[in-house]
Amino acid sequence: MADEYSLRKEITKGFIQQNAVFVLALGLCPTLAVTTGLKNAVAMGIAVIAVMVCSNFIISLFRRFIPEQVRIPCFIVIIASFVTMVDILFKAYLPPEINAALGIFIPLIVVNCAILNRAEAFAYNKTLGRSVLDGLGIGLGFTISISLLAAIREALGSGTLWDYPWVPSSFPLEYVSASVMIQAPGAFLALGLLMGLFNRFLKNESS
Repeated sequence: MADEYSLRKEITKGFIQQNAVFVLALGLCPTLAVTTGLKNAVAMGIAVIAVMVCSNFIISLFRRFIPEQVRIPCFIVIIASFVTMVDILFKAYLPPEINAALGIFIPLIVVNCAILNRAEAFAYNKTLGRSVLDGLGIGLGFTISISLLAAIREALGSGTLWDYPWVPSSFPLEYVSASVMIQAPGAFLALGLLMGLFNRFLKNESS
């Protein structure tokens, strides 16, 4: 029972307590850049999950053979290998408009602080199974976070969700989109408000 609780905790900790975006404030560059649309955010989240799980697996598997003095360069090489694979797959199978929106931010996953943080703080020191679950949990938390942010920005800034209008055409009033929400100021505004809500929730939970 204790082992089952521990494994469940490894997966769920990335949702709230160690949420990479709203609590730890890691990987904010792609978070702000690609969340103009929900499709872009989900694609980025899938990429991060794949890279984080695979890199945690390899780093934990070979951690005894990675010298401490050069561990960071080793982490980057491992992460870069999986990022390259994901980038090739995305260019082959994703629609061109999503690839164009993600742009340089897929290659930049190599230096994403959230992934490097888990490699250094967890995968390099923990067992294989826990490292994989940690990568999955933190990756899912990151994906949910940027998808929530993207949904708010797209709904308010473009009047759509997943490129479909969220206000029915039969509705008597026309929704006027707030274009600032899909621009840089809107990204910071939405992110700041969500960060505040998360931290308020954590404060209430701990008191």
